[in-house]
Amino acid sequence: MHHTIDVEGVSFRYPDGTPALNDVTLYVAPDEKVALVGPNGGGKSTLLLHLNGILRSATGRISVGGLPLNDANLGQIRTWVGLVFQNPDDQLFSPRVHQDVAFGPLHMGLPEDEVKARVKEALDAAGIANYADRISHHLSVGEKKRVALATVLSMDPKILVLDEPSAGLDPRGRRALIRLLESFQQRTMLISTHDMRLAYELCSRTVVLEGGRVVASGPSEAILTDRALMERHGLETP
Repeated sequence: MHHTIDVEGVSFRYPDGTPALNDVTLYVAPDEKVALVGPNGGGKSTLLLHLNGILRSATGRISVGGLPLNDANLGQIRTWVGLVFQNPDDQLFSPRVHQDVAFGPLHMGLPEDEVKARVKEALDAAGIANYADRISHHLSVGEKKRVALATVLSMDPKILVLDEPSAGLDPRGRRALIRLLESFQQRTMLISTHDMRLAYELCSRTVVLEGGRVVASGPSEAILTDRALMERHGLETP
């Protein structure tokens, strides 16, 4: 498995007819960190939800780790792609942190000892080793975001897909998040964000999505400092 994301010619409309993606083609290489930026309604979240089959397009193709995303491969791809939602409350539903983090490994059918080991490793990796017995919904937004990330890390994904990971964080929490994501060297990442500074500091490449189309793609330094390009698509430079 080579930890790639390969999207080719994907278009999508919601059931009410609203167009969301229009002939999107995107490739993310193994261990590459790519920022996905663009105005609200540009299709970023919709694209992310295609990468582990939550949404399915009737046009184009998607492959992950070399496997086509289809019914036969869906279970395997969902273990490879860890999707972290913008709102951590969409991901946390158990009374205690350790229960949320154990949910994925338990439903993978792993033995109890391995589940416990994965929970500990995920909490350690997310920088919340002492949070196991905390009540998830009593935590701050930043703490919840780390727990949500841990719920994904416990399944040992090789690809992380994050939707607005810094939204709602104060400057200290945002800086801690960037340092945490920087530490994941052996994981492919696709990060949807309005935080241009995060994109600039963390991601080697930036893709601009507007109107459901890829309108620009290139090295983050070149894309994000191109003031005319950014302003044309309703964005700000870092």
